[in-house]
Amino acid sequence: MSKAVSVAAKLPNVGLLTLHASGGTAVMQAAREAAGSGKNGPKLLAVTVLTSFDEATLREIGMSGSIETRAVTLGRLAKKAGMDGVVCSAHEARAIRRACGAKFIILIPGVRPRSGPANDQSRIATPAEAIRAGADYLVVGRPITAAQDPRSAVAAIVDEMKSASRRTR
Repeated sequence: MSKAVSVAAKLPNVGLLTLHASGGTAVMQAAREAAGSGKNGPKLLAVTVLTSFDEATLREIGMSGSIETRAVTLGRLAKKAGMDGVVCSAHEARAIRRACGAKFIILIPGVRPRSGPANDQSRIATPAEAIRAGADYLVVGRPITAAQDPRSAVAAIVDEMKSASRRTR
């Protein structure tokens, strides 16, 4: 893993790299070392709990407690290991922000327009909900790639993000 991070960190235009926080402290610290700590290198984000998981899935894989508790625990572990931030759902973002601080990056996947299908995602949020939850970055995939008019889909999502940003200031 550290070799992959080292190679990816040297590629042009790589700004963010993700790895699983469930790999533990040693894995995240090795990734941090491999990526370097310079200002020009990519930011490292640790995935907490996949947005496709619900409480039953969490228990199925042997994790106890609520999704929020697991996500916050993994967020704290990521911060301690030197990660720049986390990937988490909007549902856990506020709690992670409180636990890890204002400068800790939060990337929220599973973002869907209100009228869009959830697909395989269990814990989704609209673009506005994700912004209000404290997202620094959003991941919006299928609502754009599967849209009849992807350009219009992007424009609508950006408009919603701008509207939410104005309301949170």
